[in-house]
Amino acid sequence: MSALDLGLIYGLMALGVYLTFRILDFPDLTVDGSFTTGAATAAALILLGQPPLLATLAGAVVGAVAGLITGVLHTKGKINPLLAGILTQIALYSINLRIMGRANLPLLRQDTMLSPLRDEGLFGSWVSVGVFALVTLAFMVALDWFLNTDLGLALQATGDNERMIRSQGVSTDATKILGLALSNALVGLCGALIAQYQGFADIGMGIGLIVAGLASVIIGQALLPSRRFIFATLAVVVGSVVYRLVIQVALGLGFDPNDMKLISAVLVILALLLPRLTVFRRMRARSRQRRLEAAAVKEA
Repeated sequence: MSALDLGLIYGLMALGVYLTFRILDFPDLTVDGSFTTGAATAAALILLGQPPLLATLAGAVVGAVAGLITGVLHTKGKINPLLAGILTQIALYSINLRIMGRANLPLLRQDTMLSPLRDEGLFGSWVSVGVFALVTLAFMVALDWFLNTDLGLALQATGDNERMIRSQGVSTDATKILGLALSNALVGLCGALIAQYQGFADIGMGIGLIVAGLASVIIGQALLPSRRFIFATLAVVVGSVVYRLVIQVALGLGFDPNDMKLISAVLVILALLLPRLTVFRRMRARSRQRRLEAAAVKEA
């Protein structure tokens, strides 16, 4: 049940990764840093006596700022996307230490947004799963709605064919910066919630997180292949839950927690390679054939 909780919360981060990697076609490595920045900001503000909701929103805002910086470095500084993300990520490590003042900030005796669930002992129950599912669903629907607006369509077109959309008078620099800001806002929000769920913010909590995000996106789209956004974003959240469940099973089988990054990498490799096997290609071909036949029957 705790794996379900974490999978749903990390679904917000996975949606952010989906926005950059799938929609914008931008390999953004800022995620590892902006996740910790969101967690550090929320934890520091809560310890200063600020309202938990304000602290959580601040975590999303600083995440958006981190994404904006990466976008500006790439679009205005003409820096390679990968290098721009790495530079921001490295800079955020020092900034996160500045925000927290030390490597770890405990929140165990502080009131947070999740205190009602924690105080009632509802973490890892169907109640907490339902709450986190509603929160993630709300952001998923909001993202689906945004991607179907004129601005969202311009964002999609930037990732599909940058030259074409630029010829239509759209500023691709602006759409890239917006997409990166929105993506890292979701990542920062996820970090803020995870800090409150776990009861601490740690300087190393975001290390390797991009692998988890990619695993969620790839696993989800392998399980629920669809071109429609409502199903694509749902697949991402499902992938996040499946990823956390697999990690939990691995721990239950006695794997060393230090091996989790290795297991994550193996999951991504499997998710990338399995759909290319002949048996999966045949399954997809049969599925397409059934859809075509169903469409032909409707037209008739």
